[in-house]
Amino acid sequence: MAYPGGGHPHDQSSLVTGDAVVLDLRPAGFATRMAAFLIDFAVQFLGLVAGTLLATLVASGLDPAATAAVSLSLTVLALVGYPTAIESLTRGRSLGKMALGLRVLGTDGSPERFRQALGRALTAVVEIWLVSGVIALITSLIDRDGRRVGDFVAGTLVVQERAARRTEESFPMPPHLAEWARGAELSQLSAETAGMARQYLLRFNELAEESRYRMGTRIADLTASAVSPPPPPGTTPPEYLAAVLA
Repeated sequence: MAYPGGGHPHDQSSLVTGDAVVLDLRPAGFATRMAAFLIDFAVQFLGLVAGTLLATLVASGLDPAATAAVSLSLTVLALVGYPTAIESLTRGRSLGKMALGLRVLGTDGSPERFRQALGRALTAVVEIWLVSGVIALITSLIDRDGRRVGDFVAGTLVVQERAARRTEESFPMPPHLAEWARGAELSQLSAETAGMARQYLLRFNELAEESRYRMGTRIADLTASAVSPPPPPGTTPPEYLAAVLA
């Protein structure tokens, strides 16, 4: 696969989409991921303890089967429900990842989706909880991007969000979209999508024509799902993305 500017993506320690658009994000280091995991582990462990106590209170007087069902439900909620819900709602950030400045993204640079969060959580039950994290630890140490089995299953990558970003490049407003842009609602646009759009425009002239079209259409569609109203008919993806960023 060819990359803008030459070289291998890991030479730049940056995340590269399937169409060779380099994003301003880096795979998280092992120590940082471990620290984030320990925070999440503590939250889930406390949840398990609280769930056990709650199950004891709720199931008092019930038969053993009902008690076991309540206990199992609360365990599933703590081990699978918590990470799935919080990463879906925060677009890839559990409490531990928030504290350490990490985020889970799709390997194409897209925000983490519900099915991906669920896949990571279900896999974690086996590779982390049932075997004390041995499988996840070995996989993370072997893979150069630190991905565990759950990341391979879900197609995700844990990245480090830079605390201090370089000065943002500005983009001129396409004159014929100025009126539309004044009334556009952008509050739902995520930083990840805006970053993808920015990197696409910055490297527009470096991309092959087919990649320009394919990436432009995909990023424009992703942006349009968070921006309203839609742009005027006939607007090209580069024009639309430039207007949104401007």
